[in-house]
Amino acid sequence: MLRRPQRQPGYPPPSPPRPQPGHGSGDRPPRRGGKGRVVRRTVVVLLLVLALLLGLVLFFFSRVGKVDALADYDGRPEATPGQDWLLVGSDSREGLSDEQVKQLHLGKIGGRRTDTIILLHVPSSGPSTMVSLPRDSYVPIPGHGRNKLNAAYAFGGAPLLAQTVERVTGIRLDHYAEIGFGGFVGMTDAVGGVELCPKRNIRDKKSGLRVQKGCQEMDGGTALAYVRARYFDPKGDLGRVERQQEFLGAVFAKATSPTTLINPFKLVALGNAGTTALTVDERDGPIDLLRFAFVMKAISAGKGTKTTVPVADANYRTPAGSAVRWDRDKALELFRSLR
Repeated sequence: MLRRPQRQPGYPPPSPPRPQPGHGSGDRPPRRGGKGRVVRRTVVVLLLVLALLLGLVLFFFSRVGKVDALADYDGRPEATPGQDWLLVGSDSREGLSDEQVKQLHLGKIGGRRTDTIILLHVPSSGPSTMVSLPRDSYVPIPGHGRNKLNAAYAFGGAPLLAQTVERVTGIRLDHYAEIGFGGFVGMTDAVGGVELCPKRNIRDKKSGLRVQKGCQEMDGGTALAYVRARYFDPKGDLGRVERQQEFLGAVFAKATSPTTLINPFKLVALGNAGTTALTVDERDGPIDLLRFAFVMKAISAGKGTKTTVPVADANYRTPAGSAVRWDRDKALELFRSLR
């Protein structure tokens, strides 16, 4: 009778054989690279989105009008730190039908004029400053004597207006942007209207504006009338300047909000409205406009200063009619601080 051999104390029992990968119906090789595929797909999607946005920006910018607004001339101020924009709201009806012109009480006039003139100073660091220059400011216009500031645009378009502003402020302009009535209306409607806050009930027959006091949503037509109206306002041109600043802050805050930027329908509508009635200096590019939009957003959020050039007399009698006379010493002090 055979005996089973005795195990030595501490001798380990034999290990069962390990199953080889792929052997047996329940065994599968471990997956590799799952996270890597997700990352690659995410990167591809982001690149496609960025390419689409870049394409839209370039497409819309191709529709923007160009003008040689900032040409050199003898005696032009030297360059100063930071960047300086001249922002102009013109009475161009481009982009509006005859029916819209009638509904908006815009009338029919010859030539082109400026309703809004703003100097925007963007320093190398720190908050920006937006200075409204009333269109009826009585200033010297090169080659035309003294007249209202908006007459410079009527006499010589964007180049003469820019030169006039440079000479009276001593600030060399780096950028120029002009938008017509159609752009104001279209941008406002594209973002779904803007909230504006009249301080009194308004009934202005000439502009067609009829609103109650207090904060309210205004569509493009109502907002344009709110910005243009002045005959109801005892402050006249200065009151209109305040409403222009209020409107610009509201529309740029809405245009650069996440709800607009992630909505392709609003984004395309905004691009269409903003570019068809926009004119910039021929040296300005799409990056300049994007930076400008976010500077305006910052100012509307209180991260900047909104002011008007100091005024000594808002009803100054001149051969050109009632005008606005600046407080020369305070105005020069303001412009020196910006330089």
